[in-house]
Amino acid sequence: MTGRDRFMTALLRQGEPDRVPLWELIIDEPTLSAFGATCLEEFVEQEDLDAITIFEDMKLQPLTPTEEKELYWRGRPIITGTRQLVRDEWGIVWGITEEVQHPYPVEGPIKEPADIKHYTPPNPDDDHRLATLRSAVQRFKGKKAIVFLTHDVFEFSHYLRGGMENLLIDYIDRPSFVHELAEIVIDYKVRLMKRAIAEGADAIVAGDDYANAHGPVMSPEQFRQFILPYLAQSVQAAHDTNTPYIKHTDGNIWSLLPMMVEAGIDAIDPIEPAAGMDIGEVKRAYGDRLCLVGNVDCSFVLTFGTEEDVAEAVKETIAKASPNGGHILASSNSIHPGVLPRNYRVMVDTAKEFGRYPIDPELIQSYAHKNYISKYITIVSRR
Repeated sequence: MTGRDRFMTALLRQGEPDRVPLWELIIDEPTLSAFGATCLEEFVEQEDLDAITIFEDMKLQPLTPTEEKELYWRGRPIITGTRQLVRDEWGIVWGITEEVQHPYPVEGPIKEPADIKHYTPPNPDDDHRLATLRSAVQRFKGKKAIVFLTHDVFEFSHYLRGGMENLLIDYIDRPSFVHELAEIVIDYKVRLMKRAIAEGADAIVAGDDYANAHGPVMSPEQFRQFILPYLAQSVQAAHDTNTPYIKHTDGNIWSLLPMMVEAGIDAIDPIEPAAGMDIGEVKRAYGDRLCLVGNVDCSFVLTFGTEEDVAEAVKETIAKASPNGGHILASSNSIHPGVLPRNYRVMVDTAKEFGRYPIDPELIQSYAHKNYISKYITIVSRR
């Protein structure tokens, strides 16, 4: 099987591939170059991953007077000094540091509801947005699954408002305004997603996080009112072209999962064990409707654990989630800067050794009732 075949077989729940597919939403330094790769594309080939995540290309305007070179945000690390502020094409100001190499939002352009009347979003049809995708299609089409990252409406709405707390207050005080924001975001994201699919993306992943370790940051009722309709719209747009849709969100999402399933998502990523999301429980509850992506812990195990700890976590994850297919092995969020490269390599090697189908029945039986994350934390109650 090619990596693409392996990944798509699991994602579409079309039985068991030859082995459990491997994929990551994001791979950062120091792991990215620790074994000799000079870019993400080389890393994916070097580690024989089955899929690659591609971000849109977004122009960034440096706000530091001494910085003049053109910058693009492509979902890759940007190192430009100890700290720099940049403005993207949405008018959102982001901070970049050498320690936090991915931009983080600092300020939004819609400070008051009245600002929306004068706001113009960027054009999703601009040619430069899919330059990295086109390169990936040329290099990987038919060999690796090409997963294009989009968003639904939660994160970009609070980026535009200059902070999550502002948007959550809007949920209570200005519901009609929240929908105005959502319409702006979803129009852009769906139009760009359709272009990405036409250019050759094999699957879509939506990156909005809805929860922390204790539960969703909004009530289920607010999720149903302000997020679910737009998530369903995005999923349907992908399905209209027979393209599967992966939903990424961290945190304890037990109360939101039924609504995400209702929206029609094909897979859930990353099923965070440190937030009380046991992948075996998710498999029993939703394995007949969802592909599961995850969930080797990157908060403790990949960051601080021994190589033996990592191997045990991978074997448990495979034993609980991989039988009968429908599982893509990944970390519980991303391969962030704190992940030890040697631990990542152990994760990949262990997955390739124990993830061959059919999964060893003795492995399934011996790990069925284990809970590797309990060594590090007290599991958050899921109810």
